[in-house]
Amino acid sequence: MSYTAWIISIGNELLIGRTVNTNAAWLARKLTLLGYDVKRIVTIPDSEEDEVEVFRDAIRRGIRVVVSTGGLGPTFDDKTSEYLAEALNRRYVLNDDALRMVVETFKSKGLELTEPRLKQAKMPEGAKPLPNPVGTAPGIWVEEGNTIIIALPGVPAEMMGIFENYVEPKLREVGPKLHFVERSITVKGVPEADLAPIIERGMKMSNRVYIKSHPKGHEIRAPLVEI
Repeated sequence: MSYTAWIISIGNELLIGRTVNTNAAWLARKLTLLGYDVKRIVTIPDSEEDEVEVFRDAIRRGIRVVVSTGGLGPTFDDKTSEYLAEALNRRYVLNDDALRMVVETFKSKGLELTEPRLKQAKMPEGAKPLPNPVGTAPGIWVEEGNTIIIALPGVPAEMMGIFENYVEPKLREVGPKLHFVERSITVKGVPEADLAPIIERGMKMSNRVYIKSHPKGHEIRAPLVEI
C-alpha cells in the first residue's frame, strides 16, 4: 500500500494574503513524522467547483490520506462538509453523534442552538464526527475506497486539538510501520554550491534518504548552510 497524503487548505482569506497558512506546514510535519508521503499541498477558495474537484481528484488518484482545513464553521461560506458530500455522491445529513457534540458544547456555554450553529452537525452520510476540544465544529472522518478524508476547522488551535487527540492516533494505527528520523548538520565556511555534489552523491547511496540544504548566511562572504 502507498501511504501518500494531500493537504487541502480552504479559504478565500488564504488566497488574498489576509491569513498566513500555518496549518499546512504544521500538518505536513505531523504527517511526515507519521510516515506518510505528503505529495501535494493545495490552497483553494471557498468554491463548490474547486472543493468538489480536488476531493474527487484525490480519490481518483488513490491518495491514502487527505486532510482539509477550513469551511466547517457556521457562516454562509462554510460549506466544506456539504461540498465533500457532493464529491462523495452521498447525502448531506444531520449526524446524530455530531449533533450531540454540538448541543453539549453550546449548552455548556449557555448559548442558543441556532440554525447556523446546527449546521455544524451536518456532514456526509456515513461520516464519523471528531470531537472538537477547543471550539464548536466537529471534525469529519470519512472513508471512500482506499482514501481517508479528514476535514478539520481552519482555526489553528481547533485543528491542532482535533488532530492530536483524535486523528493522529488513528493515522498511526492505519499507517506505515516505520520510524522517521531526522538529523541536522550546520556547515560553516563552505558555499552551498560546493556542497551540492556531495549532497547529490549522498542521495544516490539510498532511495530511503532525503538530503536538503538550506543556506542561512551570505553565499560568498560568510557561507552558512544547514543540511
